[in-house]
Amino acid sequence: MQRAAALVRRGCGPRTPSSWGRSQSSAAAEASAVLKVRPERSRRERILTLESMNPQVKAVEYAVRGPIVLKAGEIELELQRVMALCTYPNLLDSPSFPEDAKKRARRILQACGGNSLGSYSASQGVNCIREDVAAYITRRDGGVPADPDNIYLTTGASDGISTILKILVSGGGKSRTGVMIPIPQYPLYSAVISELDAIQVNYYLDEENCWALNVNELRRAVQEAKDHCDPKVLCIINPGNPTGQVQSRKCIEDVIHFAWEEKLFLLADEVYQDNVYSPDCRFHSFKKVLYEMGPEYSSNVELASFHSTSKGYMGECGYRGGYMEVINLHPEIKGQLVKLLSVRLCPPVSGQAAMDIVVNPPVAGEESFEQFSREKESVLGNLAKKAKLTEDLFNQVPGIHCNPLQGAMYAFPRIFIPAKAVEAAQAHQMAPDMFYCMKLLEETGICVVPGSGFGQREGTYHFRMTILPPVEKLKTVLQKVKDFHINFLEKYA
Repeated sequence: MQRAAALVRRGCGPRTPSSWGRSQSSAAAEASAVLKVRPERSRRERILTLESMNPQVKAVEYAVRGPIVLKAGEIELELQRVMALCTYPNLLDSPSFPEDAKKRARRILQACGGNSLGSYSASQGVNCIREDVAAYITRRDGGVPADPDNIYLTTGASDGISTILKILVSGGGKSRTGVMIPIPQYPLYSAVISELDAIQVNYYLDEENCWALNVNELRRAVQEAKDHCDPKVLCIINPGNPTGQVQSRKCIEDVIHFAWEEKLFLLADEVYQDNVYSPDCRFHSFKKVLYEMGPEYSSNVELASFHSTSKGYMGECGYRGGYMEVINLHPEIKGQLVKLLSVRLCPPVSGQAAMDIVVNPPVAGEESFEQFSREKESVLGNLAKKAKLTEDLFNQVPGIHCNPLQGAMYAFPRIFIPAKAVEAAQAHQMAPDMFYCMKLLEETGICVVPGSGFGQREGTYHFRMTILPPVEKLKTVLQKVKDFHINFLEKYA
């Protein structure tokens, strides 16, 4: 009661409407008077600032999610059906869904704790899904065996790549791990290398030879790197991103021999393995070629290869499903890898289920097979047409040269940028191709990613553009790029 009375005396008790305005203005006046006599307190320094933060995080760059953003995807019905059934099992009683989709959904759910995607799984992934991945790899590679125990389900391919690199990076000074990456590269690699404070070792793809990988260039890169680090890892992207090249079997054999010779751990990023368009090219997995080169190589070369639900003909990137297969890993390191994976508990179980649908599609005789086959052929066929269309139209534009798009989902044309435009870019503190891409965005609404975000030889400029839009829309986009480029050349001539 005494406290309540004191509150009333201090103006904190219940107020009538007529007294509210007076007490509010009175309180404001009191507060103002207090502020005048109370010395100002200086704000305490923040613990986390740009100066105090982890410098490796600040060094990370990721062009495809940077100032120039590119988004695209394709939808595949079979995956949606099974995911709907797994997410809402009551639909298993619905006649609207085909029986083969229900069968796949039941198998996945039975392997999940509580028959639900909402439960945790083993850190390495749901066992039956790892078995399906191993069966898929065996089919893909013409009978080369795959062991489910060597399969690790991941949160997209990116998670697998960063996880294996965490284990590989060690040492300090000249013994710090060097990671060899192609230039141009997918920015995930440079970002993870920066985050781990590893040493980036660039090897350049041969633009004059359709972005081919030359082993002599690998030798140059590794010999120069030995002066300041310990080259331990060789990353390959096949088919290439952003460059779209597909490596020949001979090239892969040469790379494997080089890795064996130099004692390098191979990382094979094969997420675009379904996206091969050139009739003269076909996808060869590093795992298959390694096996067929004989036991001297297949028993000794350490290889991690990666795949994902995000690319191919399905393009279900939001599920964050992926896997890595790691072979010839030391048994004790396998234990360390599982331990590292267990820190993040498990990859999203819905993403694991999506990966299962990708590696275990409908087969002949099943209800969904014909529709699935039509959709897959349609998506990949359209991508092949758009790849050729993009190459042809870009090469009609003065000052633009585009290599054949053998695979993947992008064009990476080389663009001529006049000296005056380079000076204008420098005045804006931008890379010349960033300046070009910003102008393209501002004047046309077309969003592409500058080549400087992927790496390129000094004095050359490029951009990456997706080929995913429908054909008629893509034609419109390409025409707008052509018109913009011609005007750009005239403006800065």
